[in-house]
Amino acid sequence: MKIRADIAELIRQGHTNASIAHRLGCDPATVGRARHALRLPPADRLGRLYAEALPTGRVLGDKPTRVQTSPAQAAANRRALLAALAEAA
Repeated sequence: MKIRADIAELIRQGHTNASIAHRLGCDPATVGRARHALRLPPADRLGRLYAEALPTGRVLGDKPTRVQTSPAQAAANRRALLAALAEAA
């Protein structure tokens, strides 16, 4: 398959199929076929997660929730809270 150079360049830069198609005025399916021919992953959010140079360690079903604090940070927070309560009293 012959791949347009401008499409290949934008794919390698990490643009999505829709943004490339909008920029170049071509069909998103054309960009998808080019991406498949180049054997590059999709550039949607999930694809970007898989293609990260440095993995974040997040799991697909991982929903951001409250981050657990370390014991040292919990102790510091407790001291700050007790000091604020002592000042208010």
